[in-house]
Amino acid sequence: MIITSGAPRTLGLPASEARLRFDTEFHETGGPRRRLLMVDDDPAFELSFYCGTCPLLFRRLETSRQKLSLEDLQERLTGTLDDVDDGGVIDAFGTLLPQGEYLPLLLSVEPRLVVPGREGDYFSGEQVLTWGIDQFWGLPEYPHTPYYRTFETAVDADAHLYEFVVPMVAPTWNDRERVEEYATLMEQGTVPTAVAISTLDLCEPAAGMPVDQYQHWGLTHFLLDGHHKLEAAATVDRPVRILSLLALGEGLAGAEDCVRLPTLRARPRSARASVT
Repeated sequence: MIITSGAPRTLGLPASEARLRFDTEFHETGGPRRRLLMVDDDPAFELSFYCGTCPLLFRRLETSRQKLSLEDLQERLTGTLDDVDDGGVIDAFGTLLPQGEYLPLLLSVEPRLVVPGREGDYFSGEQVLTWGIDQFWGLPEYPHTPYYRTFETAVDADAHLYEFVVPMVAPTWNDRERVEEYATLMEQGTVPTAVAISTLDLCEPAAGMPVDQYQHWGLTHFLLDGHHKLEAAATVDRPVRILSLLALGEGLAGAEDCVRLPTLRARPRSARASVT
């Protein structure tokens, strides 16, 4: 469910000053090698490749070791955020981000923790149906991190939206007592708020390759704050809110696609029927 959305806003610091930024790694020949999400100048995640015909990807890298919570906002975010800019939260987290245009979305999610290769894994499930397995490795794509699935719905007859929440560090790094504290609060009716920087990638295989050809819309929320909250919500099957700052121009989607997200996110959840 979408609670509310705002108009696009300019946020952030020059890339050289921001703790988080998007970057491109190039081959020695000069062509792009991979898209990266950087934290404190270290590569944290490899992202979907530029071509748009390769599979959707968020792959945690060995140097992804940092969370980006703001201690001054912990008490405020323990409760429910009802507006996209309640209490200046957006401006506060904007000081961590690279300068650019962001679309704020306030979402209610019921997260389900997924371990790669196990039940519910997008990469070994829906993605394989469309692209098949990696021809070199003979395996599905592997994100090197547990992650949360929260929502999916049809875009149209030829496209489907998949939503993911990705922790900066593995849930096994979380403090057990804090997870239990949030779980108790949620069971008492509290709906806390997490904050994420998000990207939208539209990926579709080259024509004629797969049996089940359609476009995957991947809405990926990288957690800035809320690692313990998401795990607690998944543990006790309770909702949590996410203030998403969608980075316009940093994903594989045009502005006209991004502005559709509030409408798409307000639709009922629906899984895509597999082709047989």
